Amino acid sequence: MSEHIQVRDAGGVREITFARPEKKNALSTAMYRSAREALEDAQVSPDVRVVLFAGEGEAFTAGNDLADFAKAAAGEASEPEAHRFIEALAVAQKPIIAAVPGLAVGVGMTMLLHCDLVYVADTAKLSAPFINLGLSPEAASSLLLPARIGHVRAFAAFALGEAISGVEAVSLGLANRMTSRDDVLETARAAARTLAGKPLGSVIATKRLMRDAAALARQIEAESHVFAERLTSEEAREAFRAFAERRPPNFVHLKP
Repeated sequence: MSEHIQVRDAGGVREITFARPEKKNALSTAMYRSAREALEDAQVSPDVRVVLFAGEGEAFTAGNDLADFAKAAAGEASEPEAHRFIEALAVAQKPIIAAVPGLAVGVGMTMLLHCDLVYVADTAKLSAPFINLGLSPEAASSLLLPARIGHVRAFAAFALGEAISGVEAVSLGLANRMTSRDDVLETARAAARTLAGKPLGSVIATKRLMRDAAALARQIEAESHVFAERLTSEEAREAFRAFAERRPPNFVHLKP
């Protein structure tokens, strides 16, 4: 278990907390593994009826640790744990809730599309700037986000890197309710406790009917192939070089 993933069970609710606040809860390989294991264990644990994701401090998660991305772009490592975490989210049968206090970047935003209830703070800022890094969408977000908020708004989030505020997240149907940062976790916990008291079989059946698991699996697989190709592209290498050198990237001279 990663020291940066905290797991707490109480009253039928498993809380999985990203706990790396000094890095805005950026997800390392070890964190992905621990979060996935906690999520998968929740599916078979008779004492867990609801899963709640939260972030310690002011952020939900800044997304993938860019140091890991840079290694993968240089051909030094791959990102199987990130992919496995995404797959676990997509196939989870028990309901998932998210409490978003602030930044939710990359997978921090796209994982919300797999949550059944989402509560955001007024300080929340959702973004999926994959193209800024020379990459492409993941977590079936290329399917789910346009379906949720429309093509043009989704394309702006992906291609322009436009962030979505807490207010916008609610109005666009990405979140159920907005509260203050101080109240967002307790609001999500209250919903989790209520949901934990519902007939679990009925909840699971309803969730299954509302999601096309086969379509999600196909989209995740298709995205993963494209993402892997993009991760070793010259555009991605330039993006990560620029990040390390603290300069704006220059993609114009590169072939797509």
